[in-house]
Amino acid sequence: MLALHEVHTHYGLAHILSGVSMEVRRGEVVALLGRNGAGKTTTLKTVMGLVTPTSGAVRLGDEEITGRPPYRIARAGVGYVPEDRRIFTELTVRENLEVGRQPPREGCPVWTEDRVFELFPALAEMRDRLGGQMSGGEQQMLTIARTLMGNPAVILLDEPSEGLAPVIVEQMARAISELKREGLTVLLSEQNLPFCSAVSDRAYIIEKGVIRYEGPMQELLARPQVLEAYLSV
Repeated sequence: MLALHEVHTHYGLAHILSGVSMEVRRGEVVALLGRNGAGKTTTLKTVMGLVTPTSGAVRLGDEEITGRPPYRIARAGVGYVPEDRRIFTELTVRENLEVGRQPPREGCPVWTEDRVFELFPALAEMRDRLGGQMSGGEQQMLTIARTLMGNPAVILLDEPSEGLAPVIVEQMARAISELKREGLTVLLSEQNLPFCSAVSDRAYIIEKGVIRYEGPMQELLARPQVLEAYLSV
């Protein structure tokens, strides 16, 4: 569903991604793990067109999307939930959801306001609340819900558990598991290994812009030497 092949990305003279290759198959959750500064966010921004790769290719299904502007990549079926959420604080929950609405997409789950409220019941109880009056966890739920309103084929989640209370992290894990059951393809950038292990099928580890590990999540959990080398702080 989503594939990167030998992607190199620079910020000015800084070489951030060095030949990143990875794939996310239809209907699976893949975790991109790594320490701060490893290149996780840059990978997602490169997929989304927010950063243009120096070389390499990004494909969505059979379609190459390398270097397209973000709005065209979104229209092609990629949903992006940034780390800093970026909700519209002066709009209500329902208005935020309406902003994200796109037509149904063939072969993808169809999301409506009622369906995202089923996924995030807490949002249903505050549908007329302004975004700026919500907690960080509530804003994170709203950002994911707004992205789902675009009926994406693939959703990119950048550090969705960061800074959230444990009870909200559990709700996020349940929501991602439900997205998988719906057949949505998910690429999850995270540092929280327990969170990823609860929801992910496979994992990649990135360090200094290079993919250092690829394999099933359960296999990674059984390799403490890999976890120590690339994920310990």
